[in-house]
Amino acid sequence: MLIQEGKDSDTSNSDVSKLKPDMPDKIKSESCESKEPSPEVSCQTNGTRQQASDQPQQKGSSTQSNVKSAAKTQVPASKPLSKTGRKTRAKKTENKAVQNRKVTDYFPIRRSGRKTKTELKSEEHKQIDDLIKNGTEEGMQVKHTEGKGRGVFAVKGFKKGDFVVEYHGDLLDLTEAKKREVEYSKDPETGCYMYYFQYQSKAYCIDATKETGRLGRLLNHSKSGNCHTRLHGIDGTPHLILVASKDIKADEELLYDYGDRSKDSISAHPWLKH
Repeated sequence: MLIQEGKDSDTSNSDVSKLKPDMPDKIKSESCESKEPSPEVSCQTNGTRQQASDQPQQKGSSTQSNVKSAAKTQVPASKPLSKTGRKTRAKKTENKAVQNRKVTDYFPIRRSGRKTKTELKSEEHKQIDDLIKNGTEEGMQVKHTEGKGRGVFAVKGFKKGDFVVEYHGDLLDLTEAKKREVEYSKDPETGCYMYYFQYQSKAYCIDATKETGRLGRLLNHSKSGNCHTRLHGIDGTPHLILVASKDIKADEELLYDYGDRSKDSISAHPWLKH
């Protein structure tokens, strides 16, 4: 029985063994069948991969073509200038530079040694200041004349506009000048050498009645004189000076217009008419 069982087992085993070799074939066939569609899937996947790989190539080619076309369109703007273009631009810049140049670029600036009118006037003013402060009276002498008494004559020539002499005396305000004038009128032998004027909207008078060695008070009157009066300020103080109104030669009498046209003055001094 054991043997039979063993035989049976062998038979069963043989069947099983028979089945065993059959099974791999079936399994192989099934595996083959199951594996058969995998190539299709692989082919499909390969196809899709090829299509996917083709699409980037197409996109890359399209982008490359677009880049090339853009580069072609941009090339003319980024092209280097030719020699002729550079020359024309250089010529234009040179022409502009030449047009913008000044005369001083070609010729040196000459500084004029001439003095301006203001400079000349300031120098003249300082010179007169010094003459007045120092009491300088040059180029004149006193002579006696018929009908007038003493007179002043030029010893040297004076040019038009030159300072001749100062009408020197006491500087008075209007009230004080009127008081002195009343006193002088009491003595007919006392002459009147009072000169009234306005300076900076204020009335003044220079009283040169007192006998001094100054020559300005001795110049005689003439309507057509060769001198005229002018005010000259020094530190805010007015000074009355006589200036040549025309060129004066030596030995000519120095005259100026007193400006007194009153009847009393003319009756007392008839030479005021001329």
